[in-house]
Amino acid sequence: MILEKLNDLIRKFEGLRLKPYLCPAGVPTIGYGHTGPEVSIKMKPITEPVAEAMMVQDAATFATASANLSPVLYFDSDKHSAIADFCFNLGTTRYKASTLRRKVNAGDWEGAQEELQKWVWGGGKKLPGLIARRKAEALLLK
Repeated sequence: MILEKLNDLIRKFEGLRLKPYLCPAGVPTIGYGHTGPEVSIKMKPITEPVAEAMMVQDAATFATASANLSPVLYFDSDKHSAIADFCFNLGTTRYKASTLRRKVNAGDWEGAQEELQKWVWGGGKKLPGLIARRKAEALLLK
């Protein structure tokens, strides 16, 4: 499942880093926000095509997972991209237990837009990058 707007959101908000790094949560990361057991700070840098392939695979994984949690997403690629990006950023576990998911499943898109704005905190403060990301996602829920 390829959602081009999802890929665009990931590219824009994750950025591309070919060398491994620790994300703000302290998780080893590489490429466009790719994490997993195979990623370590000591791994060799990757190429841009490898990063792109990882991102496409990760995007497909979160697109499928978000739609499984909210089947209503199958009917609108913009809304699907927004929620899949949220899941890519914060994980499906948080989405699964969230009021955001309840709003999405109820088709309450205005309520879902409002809920997205609550997910902008990191380390006890509002983060400009998360504020911008949630705003971009909310625009796709209209």
